[in-house]
Amino acid sequence: MEELLERNRSFAATDARDRLPAIPFIPNRQLYVITCIDPRVDPAVVLGLDLGDAIVARNVGGRVTPAVLQDLGWITHLHRTKTPDAGWFELVVIHHTDCGSALLADDELRHGFAVAGGFDDAELAALAVTDPDTTVKADVETLRASPVLDARVSVSGYVYDVATGRCAARS
Repeated sequence: MEELLERNRSFAATDARDRLPAIPFIPNRQLYVITCIDPRVDPAVVLGLDLGDAIVARNVGGRVTPAVLQDLGWITHLHRTKTPDAGWFELVVIHHTDCGSALLADDELRHGFAVAGGFDDAELAALAVTDPDTTVKADVETLRASPVLDARVSVSGYVYDVATGRCAARS
């Protein structure tokens, strides 16, 4: 951690903070990214984002869960009530190839985790990204159908290929 704190001191000496958005829930690029926690899929790196450019939500598989919907609902509510005349954000879902969440499709492995942690086995099974083309489309549809999002929010889905480094539109 000491090396990272040294990097932080270097960062703090830059002018990066001067480019932060004035309103914390309206990022510079009007972008909200939902993606996986996999370190090979860091949206700042793979999309070339700078500090303050996007809101980024990361979870196992980059799936749209009730917690993600709650966060989106809150941001939408803030936008609608605090900044109704500001432009609306683009919401992108990025799933990826070779996702570790696919291991949730292993019944024995998943069930053991569910029992040990007191988690719902069926909910865990639904998080598996074994075919990112299919799951990203499903999550985009979930978002488009959600009453928590304002109709002015555009929603799209992409699959990131960890072997090539390319993102491709899927919905």
